[in-house]
Amino acid sequence: MNEVRPPATDPMKGLRGIFAGVLVLEAIVVLLALLVVSRFAGAAATPLAITLVSVLGVLMILASGVQRRPWGLPVALGLQVALAACGFLHFSLWIVFALFALVWGTLLWMRQDVAKRMARGELPSQQG
Repeated sequence: MNEVRPPATDPMKGLRGIFAGVLVLEAIVVLLALLVVSRFAGAAATPLAITLVSVLGVLMILASGVQRRPWGLPVALGLQVALAACGFLHFSLWIVFALFALVWGTLLWMRQDVAKRMARGELPSQQG
């Protein structure tokens, strides 16, 4: 009997899907944090601050759609820097940044681990 093997899959494709999903979740959290900023920031809740946070949330949603591109991950990481900068508007954004920095750090570590295993040929999809 000839064994029919499924086509080789790209494990990085799965990670890119996770990156996109995390960006969408992060956008939701950032846009919900907008409610906190507008309600409790007092004088810091300027129209400019609200616009910046809103634009950041929308950019995160848009960036989730380009994670399949080679420049998708750098865009996502750049948005993390922008979120850190928005932390100066209200401390709640610093908290959101800190939580998602842990998530992104873990995802980048996982990506590096998968790349190393791919290079050594140790992934189950590479076993013959």
